Amino acid sequence: MLKHGNKLFLVYSASGCWTDYYALGMLTASANSNLLDPASWKKSPEPVFKASSENSVFAPGHNAFFKSPDGKQDWILYHANDKPGEGCGKDRSPRIQQFSWRKDGTPDFGIPVKTGISTPVPSGTN
Repeated sequence: MLKHGNKLFLVYSASGCWTDYYALGMLTASANSNLLDPASWKKSPEPVFKASSENSVFAPGHNAFFKSPDGKQDWILYHANDKPGEGCGKDRSPRIQQFSWRKDGTPDFGIPVKTGISTPVPSGTN
C-alpha cells in the first residue's frame, strides 16, 4: 500500500508466479472515500510493473515499498527471474529500484532494471 497526497494505491501481484505474465497490478482510491466500498477503488487497466525482455527481467512481482533513510526517495523491492519460463522457484532473485511519481499523483515504477547494473544507494544511507 502506498499513500501519496490524497490517494491510496494498493499494489498487488497479478497472475501466477509460475507464468511469465506475473506482474504488478494496482487499485487506486481517494484517502477520503469509504475504503470498504468496492466502488471507491479503480483498477488500473494494465499491469503497472511487468517483464522487460530487453533487460532480461521476467515475472516481476511480490512487492514491498520503502522510503530512503532521509525520507526523500521512494523505492520498490520485488523479485523476478533472469530468463523466461523459470517460474517461482530457486531462480527468482530479490531486486530494488527507485521509483518516482507522475504529475497526476500516480506512482511510476518504470521498467525493471537488468541485473548487474549498479544502482545508487538510497539517499541518507551512511
